[in-house]
Amino acid sequence: MAAVTLRAQAIRLLARREYARAELEERLIAKGGAREEVCALLDDLVARGYLSNERYARSVVRRKASNFSRRRISAELKMSGVGSAEIAAALAEAGDDDDATLAALWERRFGDLPANDREKARQVRYLQARGFSLAAIFKLLRARSADR
Repeated sequence: MAAVTLRAQAIRLLARREYARAELEERLIAKGGAREEVCALLDDLVARGYLSNERYARSVVRRKASNFSRRRISAELKMSGVGSAEIAAALAEAGDDDDATLAALWERRFGDLPANDREKARQVRYLQARGFSLAAIFKLLRARSADR
């Protein structure tokens, strides 16, 4: 693959959304780029400010902060190849803690306490799938039932 074509593909991908460096590297190699050539291109894109793991992490956190736990977002960013320091900085910028996010998500999605065990299990599964711990979910449900 020619360097210009590889660069054009990288720019085209980055124009649509932010990418983590490792994620963009995988995509360009899958499109036929040589690993050395791709790494050199990515180094250039980082130097020019077109590619940034920090910016990618902030973008993901902003997009997912109201629907997922910090633990789930952190795991997703690690799988994308983002470093721990970059993840911690992006999560610190988000501000909200998991308890507030869990309460807001539960209120938005359900709003009412489960009427029976089947409904309770459905709510718990939904919240667990978004990365919240079982203990936090039960704490929220107990607090809401005590408020009644």
